[in-house]
Amino acid sequence: MFILAAIAGIIVILVVLLDAFETVVLPRRVNRSFRLTSLFYRNTWRPWRKLARLIKSTTWREAFLSYFGPLSILVLLMFWAAGLIFGFALLQYGFGEHVQLGNEPITFNRLLYLSGETFFTLGLGDVTPISGVARALTVMQAGMGFAFLGVVIGYLPTIYSSFSKREIEISLLDARAGSPPSASELLARLGCCPEQEVLDGILRDWEGWAAEVLESHLSYPVLSFFRSQHINQSWLAAITTMLDTSALIMVGISNIRPDQAQLTFAMARHAVVDLAQVVKATYDPHVPDRLPPEEMVRLRGVLLEQGLHIKDGAEAEEKLTHLRSLYEPYVTGVARNLQLTLPPWLRSEKRKDNWQGGPWDQAIQARGLGGIRTKEPVEQVPEMEEHF
Repeated sequence: MFILAAIAGIIVILVVLLDAFETVVLPRRVNRSFRLTSLFYRNTWRPWRKLARLIKSTTWREAFLSYFGPLSILVLLMFWAAGLIFGFALLQYGFGEHVQLGNEPITFNRLLYLSGETFFTLGLGDVTPISGVARALTVMQAGMGFAFLGVVIGYLPTIYSSFSKREIEISLLDARAGSPPSASELLARLGCCPEQEVLDGILRDWEGWAAEVLESHLSYPVLSFFRSQHINQSWLAAITTMLDTSALIMVGISNIRPDQAQLTFAMARHAVVDLAQVVKATYDPHVPDRLPPEEMVRLRGVLLEQGLHIKDGAEAEEKLTHLRSLYEPYVTGVARNLQLTLPPWLRSEKRKDNWQGGPWDQAIQARGLGGIRTKEPVEQVPEMEEHF
């Protein structure tokens, strides 16, 4: 009985330590089918996503979904801590000898309490190890508690640093491609710029951004669950917009060379394929077409108004279909799994960008320029949300 408990304790400790090492320290994706972290996220994200679907308001639903990423990190850390405490309690039960104040009997619950106070270095002393093995296990667990605290201190800033770097480019995309972003809007807004270097510079930045997202989200998969600041933005919408844009340029647009677009497309496609595997996305052959023929006609017309002529003909259509097939099944799978919205190829209606909106705009317009009051009554503007 005691030997089995000790063996079980060793297994629990090793499994938890290996899982924590692979999740926090190892900078690559682990393909092993059984992992505590994967099991944890599969069994927490699915019910969370189902609860989110019951929320009718888009704003409230996105707010609810945004809590999952940060909250899951804290719960996962507590899950690891509980596993280590339980494992060392089993070891103490199997190998150790102890005494308690008042000579009360030592039970497994008492040893679980001893393991917890040792792990968090409380050192109350009401349960005392008296054998050499028990004392060694106590010292080892106390050191592991300090190491765990160091992991927490180092892990969280790394996660939020990667998140901040990801969001910077997404915010920059707002003025260039709209809110939500779209390939047609990006090309139309840049269509007046005759210099190839302008577009190539943007595509080159996004090639680097896609590489950073791939590296950070493979090393820390929880970043996939972190939502952007605005409900009409996301990392998936941004990378899909750049894939759409690169695909159109590769098919052929007047006066635009496709060299940099090919490099950006390759890097972005690499990112979405690998990240689709990270979030366990599945292929769905019945997903509606993002660019039906009638939308393609409209897209050509919108870009033509800006002096951008997309190459037409059967060969061009076939090439665009092929390029879309390389990434659209993956981005739709990720979007379905993470409850994210993919960007349209073409805006259905004109909307203000995020930078153009503000809580005081209506009142300011009603007052007029220079603070001159108008005769019309000013509509009450809700208070700006506090962020401090």
